[in-house]
Amino acid sequence: MTLPPGDFWDYLRRATPARIALGRVGDGLPTRRVLEFELAHARARDAVKAKLDHETLMAELAEWRPILVRSEAHDRITFLQRPDLGRRLALDSSEKLAPGTYDATIVIADGLSAGAVQAQVGLLCKMLLAAQNFVFAPPVVALQARVALGDEIAARQGAALAVVLIGERPGLSSRDSVGAYITFDPKPGETKDAERNCVSNIGGHGLSLDEASRRILAIMALARTLRRTGTSLKEDEAVNQYLQSNMKKTIPFSRI
Repeated sequence: MTLPPGDFWDYLRRATPARIALGRVGDGLPTRRVLEFELAHARARDAVKAKLDHETLMAELAEWRPILVRSEAHDRITFLQRPDLGRRLALDSSEKLAPGTYDATIVIADGLSAGAVQAQVGLLCKMLLAAQNFVFAPPVVALQARVALGDEIAARQGAALAVVLIGERPGLSSRDSVGAYITFDPKPGETKDAERNCVSNIGGHGLSLDEASRRILAIMALARTLRRTGTSLKEDEAVNQYLQSNMKKTIPFSRI
């Protein structure tokens, strides 16, 4: 592609929300660019401090009888300062989770961007729960929660897979992204990050909810076959197998 002289940086700016080619005034940035940065930084800080409207979210998922739990971090400041407490269930929350035998549980965690969860996760959760080839435990809405909280929740519910939908750390160009962490046979306090698969940057400028749900379900399907997740499970392989399986299901019997 040939670009007219002087248009190279304009072309790149249109292709990415990243801060590039900001310009220069003497030894500094133009005032407009400085103000844009400060505004983005303030919005990111607000996103981290925001609270999840769990009542609205649970009403949206009422058909599946969601369960509300909390971590041992009793407020937002403690959650930010003590990540370890965000990985453990509060005692009164543990008692809400009844054991059963399930293929998977979906944990909706506020994480570091409750606003992203509020905007994206209700619909994404419904799309996953609609999958016909998995038996899901009642979904769990977890407050002041880190990813590893899903390990204890899955163990207590008797779910083979934990799917944690969580607000990702907001950046200066995006504060509305959600991540999905999939873990097979999670063990509270023992499972390492390398044993999880992650589908990140869902929503906003990233993956659409349709694409994200396909990727998550593909990883879940292959994890059930391999009986493991993490570095042993490649996302591209999972997606390819998932697409091939669905294509076979759509071919009329007379053509097989």
